[in-house]
Parts: sequence; C-alpha cells; structure tokens
Amino acid sequence: MLYDYIVNNYDKDEPIFLSELPGNSRDYVRQEMKQLADEGKVERLYNGVYYLSYMTILGTKGRVSVDKLVEKKYISYQGKVSGYITGIQLANMYGFTTQNPACIEVCSNEATTKQRKLDIDGRKVIVYKPLAEINKENKSALQFLDLMSSIDKYSELSGEELEKKLKEFVRAVNVDFMKVKEYISLFPDRVFRNIYQGGLMSELV
Repeated sequence: MLYDYIVNNYDKDEPIFLSELPGNSRDYVRQEMKQLADEGKVERLYNGVYYLSYMTILGTKGRVSVDKLVEKKYISYQGKVSGYITGIQLANMYGFTTQNPACIEVCSNEATTKQRKLDIDGRKVIVYKPLAEINKENKSALQFLDLMSSIDKYSELSGEELEKKLKEFVRAVNVDFMKVKEYISLFPDRVFRNIYQGGLMSELV
C-alpha cells in the first residue's frame, strides 16, 4: 500500500513529490494521494507536493520543513547537485554578517526565469537562474564567485577579519580555484576587486 511505503520512507516533515512515488502510473499515484489527503493521512502543500499529517508535541498540526523542500527541489537530491544557497543567507551561514535573512535565496538549475519569488507555507523563497549549470564539481566555485559578487554589500567584516573569514569559507566548502578561473569571466568585474581586497588574489595567479 502506498501509505505504508510513505510512512517507511519519509520523515514526518519531509516533502513528498508525486514524481518519486512508486506506482503503475502517475494517474494511479495521483488518485491514491488524493484519497490519502481526503482521509487526513497526508497534507497537500501544493500541486504535486505532499507531506505526512502529524501533530506536534504542543498538539498543533505539524507542517512541512520548507528548508528540506528547498534542499530537495532546488539544491541536491539523491546525490545530484543542482543548486546552492546564496545572498544574505549565505553570508549569515558563514559568519560574514549577523543580519538574519528575511527569505531563503537559492541559485538553482531548476529556475526557469532569471529570478522567481515564491511563498511556500508562509516563507519567502527566491530562486535565481545560475550563470552556468551547477553540478557537484563546480558548485563550490560558483557559490564562492556568487559570494564575492556581493560580499562588499553584505559583510560586516573588513581587513584582516574579512580575509580570515574568507579563507575559512574557502576551506569549509573546498573551493577549487581552477574552477573559479574557469567561470570568473561570467561574473561582474567587482568580483576581481573583492577577491583582491579579501586577500585571495594569489589563489588566482
């Protein structure tokens, strides 16, 4: 039974895509999921995306994890890399700013337009189209270049503090500077200036 499969293979707050569920046909799976939703066993987030119905310890209705949805749909799923976190959220994650992001920003191959704003279960998500197709090999380089195109705008650090934090970032995400050289021409000229001011120019020589 499809419900048993879902219970055994998904966390309670994990998004369930119709496209990944087993079944003789997509129509059959769609009908089964509609029936499960009608019975209150799963919740429909939006067309083609569901999650298990559950109650929190406070006795309120559980919700889907938007972070897990973004990760699965736009960043990485079953080992295939298709995107990365960007913008002020990226700067916050690695300690360049203490400012909390108002939304999730992601650069992803799944984007069909230059920029798309979404509202997913009350959270704002902005999806950007990448300057080059993202894969496992170039993800860190593209994310680094993306960061360097806006570091002067987001960073609360400067001088030696900034240099130290940038070098920590480079190590943390394992930036391949051969890949950086390959893609740097796609990014704005200010990237060179920011790399120079961040004390990383020697990596490009």
